[in-house]
Amino acid sequence: MIDIRKLKELIRLMTANELLELDLRDKDEQVTIRRPNTHSAPQIMQAPAGLAQAVTMAPPAVAQSAAPAAPSKPAAPIDDTAGLIKIESPMVGTFYASASPDKPPFVSIGASVGPNSVVCLIEAMKIFNEINAGTTGTIEKILVKSGDAVEFGQAIFLVRPS
Repeated sequence: MIDIRKLKELIRLMTANELLELDLRDKDEQVTIRRPNTHSAPQIMQAPAGLAQAVTMAPPAVAQSAAPAAPSKPAAPIDDTAGLIKIESPMVGTFYASASPDKPPFVSIGASVGPNSVVCLIEAMKIFNEINAGTTGTIEKILVKSGDAVEFGQAIFLVRPS
């Protein structure tokens, strides 16, 4: 049986790094922790000696402020992304803006891209995958920093089509 302190630390690290799944195995046991989304409690699957068991851990309670709500209505946010095309991450992994730390980024704001232009690398399981723009236009926004973890379908660039 896994030590509950270790399990709590794994859940804390998983939540802090916004991971949706964590799978640990050794010769005696396997522990898989999954979060269906960022608002769900992690589910822990432990399989010692071939037995499967599921446990749901509740996230820590969020303290709510006792201060009264402001009487004024907040201004509606301005949508500065209208007409922009998202380049989304095709996988879970680590985003890299350049091929190595001493190399310039593949693209920067204002750069023109075509469907086959490499815009970044995403490292998953020690494999670096080149990500193409898939569209033609100009890079308007870069939504993640090099070294950030990205999720499947997460917007990583916004492109103004040309």
